[in-house]
Amino acid sequence: VQLQASGGGTVQAGDSLKLSCAASGRAVNSYSMGWFRQAPGKEREFVAVISFSGTSTYYADSVKGRFTISRSSAQTTVYLQMNSLKPEDTAVYYCAAPSRSNIYTISESTYKYWGQGTLVTVSS
Repeated sequence: VQLQASGGGTVQAGDSLKLSCAASGRAVNSYSMGWFRQAPGKEREFVAVISFSGTSTYYADSVKGRFTISRSSAQTTVYLQMNSLKPEDTAVYYCAAPSRSNIYTISESTYKYWGQGTLVTVSS
């Protein structure tokens, strides 16, 4: 599984931004997909996850109600719509896929495949 994240940039507080993660590889549409982020000087943390079918999602409390994870009809692209952005959302955002298909989890250690990261900077 190969992952390519894009869509980061610099925005002001209150703005919106949409990240994309293009997935390729064998049976990639049978994998759940997650978004994680790492702020400067902090450990990487879970943001959101979506099941392989797109019918189940789960969010970190810090982004619930502001961020929406979704995936394309072909299930090969995953999006993270980020609204009402705050300076504390500033981080490198990574998309990731777990080690096996049909695993739905927020546990970072279960994720084996990672995109290269895309930087989101939110100014106040």
